[in-house]
Amino acid sequence: MAVSHRVEPDWWSAEADRLLDRVAGRFPRVETRRRARGFLFGLLAELPRKNCWSIAEHAGDTDPHGMQYFLGRAKWDTDGVRDDLRDYVTGRLADTDAVLVVDETGDLKKGKATVGVQRQYTGTAGRIENAQVAVYLVYAATRGHAMIDRELYLPRCWTEDPERLEQAGVPDEIEFATKPALAAGMLTRALRAGVAARWVAGDEVYGADPDLRAECELAGIGYVLAIGLDEHQVRRWTSWQRWTLLVMLAHALLAVIAADTGYNPRPPGLITLTCNEIRHLLVRLVIEPARQLTCPWAWSRWRRRHQQHSRSSHYQRQNDSEHPQRSTAGVLGGLPSSGSTSESHPPVSSPRSARPGARPARR
Repeated sequence: MAVSHRVEPDWWSAEADRLLDRVAGRFPRVETRRRARGFLFGLLAELPRKNCWSIAEHAGDTDPHGMQYFLGRAKWDTDGVRDDLRDYVTGRLADTDAVLVVDETGDLKKGKATVGVQRQYTGTAGRIENAQVAVYLVYAATRGHAMIDRELYLPRCWTEDPERLEQAGVPDEIEFATKPALAAGMLTRALRAGVAARWVAGDEVYGADPDLRAECELAGIGYVLAIGLDEHQVRRWTSWQRWTLLVMLAHALLAVIAADTGYNPRPPGLITLTCNEIRHLLVRLVIEPARQLTCPWAWSRWRRRHQQHSRSSHYQRQNDSEHPQRSTAGVLGGLPSSGSTSESHPPVSSPRSARPGARPARR
């Protein structure tokens, strides 16, 4: 049975290269471009759990430090990659009758350190849970759909706590904004960039906001607003922005391949290739054969060393809680403290409220 070249691995590999070439200029160093490729393919891979550890091992690294640095502190143009992603999706799925869909999603979290987390309603659980909520803008066309923008919702308990914002690496200019306000900002950004769409759609959270409806009317775009992208373990602002963006890039690649594949007549008795099936084949036929394997013993040693450090830190904290006077004496004596985390955190110099020219907390 003849198969069109549009479903061959070589063409899919070339499409991945085209997407990575499009964003390459946003990464000033060869090393960051290499890590971007490795991270993208790790997100597409069939890993049982996706975090910097598993993605770094999949990419052939000997430890997760490089991927953690890539997400949190490496110099690259995050907003520029976002704009390139939007242009890639709207250019390849171009449709004058496209719909811009506003929706939110929540990630259930433990603890209070993850940026934006609080007890709030999330559709992921269908109830109030400790969660992090983000608003997404999706470009939906006849040939497919993909996310083109996102914003993280920061509740007031975050924006009114300068020290907490500082610890999570939130930029000084970020202030409280409702979810509809975040949606309106993304919508304005897309329309000003020349994204052509006939409608905007969203649920009752957004339909009840008069400012968002006014924004649609001002732009001359119709709206149907009702009235009535992946697990991750990143905690800081920049890491969240970059992780979600790379997930969106991975999904956009699958959406474009699926759209172009759909032009070809499908064999009788089979459904059209879906994004999920394309991802499975892309991993097996393109990503895995070209992957550079790392030494399994190197990762085994790294994991056991990290677990030993975590165990020692746990026992130290337990001992400090049982003998607080001894703990205080150790700190006064200049002894270093122990701790473990899955993500690198740069040192906190001072609360943003104490920094020269920093805006005071909103009350």
